[in-house]
Amino acid sequence: MANTTLNDRALVRLSGEDVRGFLQGLVTNDVSGNLPLWAALLTAQGKVLFDFLVWGDEADLLIDCERAAADDLVKRLTLYRLRRAITIARDDGIAVHWAPEGDLGEPDPRLAALGQRWLAPADESEGVEAAWRAHRLEQGVTEGRAELGDGTTLWLECNAIELNGVSFSKGCYVGQENTARMNWRQKVNRRLVVVPIADADEKRQVIAYTGLGWSIEHRRVEAIDPAKAPAWLREGLAITGS
Repeated sequence: MANTTLNDRALVRLSGEDVRGFLQGLVTNDVSGNLPLWAALLTAQGKVLFDFLVWGDEADLLIDCERAAADDLVKRLTLYRLRRAITIARDDGIAVHWAPEGDLGEPDPRLAALGQRWLAPADESEGVEAAWRAHRLEQGVTEGRAELGDGTTLWLECNAIELNGVSFSKGCYVGQENTARMNWRQKVNRRLVVVPIADADEKRQVIAYTGLGWSIEHRRVEAIDPAKAPAWLREGLAITGS
């Protein structure tokens, strides 16, 4: 079997007293129901600090996040833990796996076209991070601090509605007030988009992947050509840009 490990991802395990209730009051999505799902931890103003996938493991939760951000995420969650009997720590015995197609694992909860994802022991061979990034950018999906920013980009500007990263019925969480207000007003004035390098606007560029031919940009909605946007984003552009 071909290697499937994403070596740039890590797992943070939450175990102990009502871990779902603990995370439910912090993150943007509803972790009380079916998992996995995509969610984020925001600033009080609704800007994204960390994005991740949440998986269930019996009574525990596993957070599938950027390896480079994992220790910072553990520290942040520990601050919110207070006196709860909850353990929050890296679990390096498990790895995140990905394949562009097949029957293993679960379809990516953001977008089925992103492929299949699952948790299992790591392979010893080279990882598939480069193939995953190329595939993800072809689908127009952004993730991680280098692309979403570190407390600089509003969560709905990261296309969280269209990619199933937010619940508007779950109740309060950090950053919920501004996020809910933007949705109610249907005014997401800017979006993160993946565009060909040939169409890049350096003033709006967040990061460029020149070897892959893509530029990630934080553009005003009126500066995005819906005909060139991925199909999953077009309806959202039409609604929030009106």
